Amino acid sequence: MLNRILVLDDNQDILDVIEETLSYEKFQVLVTSDSQNIIEIAKIFRPDLFILDYKYNSQSSEDICRQIKWHPLFGHVPVILASAYFHRDIDYTMMGCDDIIAKPFGLEELLGKVHHFVPVRAQA
Repeated sequence: MLNRILVLDDNQDILDVIEETLSYEKFQVLVTSDSQNIIEIAKIFRPDLFILDYKYNSQSSEDICRQIKWHPLFGHVPVILASAYFHRDIDYTMMGCDDIIAKPFGLEELLGKVHHFVPVRAQA
């Protein structure tokens, strides 16, 4: 079974690039712009990693990250926040995320962070 990555972003172009890149690297990827139902989507998909847009339009990504980390099914699942708006004086790990990636990011940087948390496993 492939490792599963759930990606939440409000930019379809970013979702398309991440989905294509991670799928090519043998991950099962689900992309969504539906922040309101992220926990319900995750319950069905059962991700091994979340990648969340930090500056999400409809809901605070801090709230989304905390919902994930406080949920009994997902508290152990790593969360990477992605944004072009990170500030050095904010401790993003206090929001529950495990890592951050600054936009725009290179595909090798993205893959390095993803592989740190979820190495590719062979299909069963």
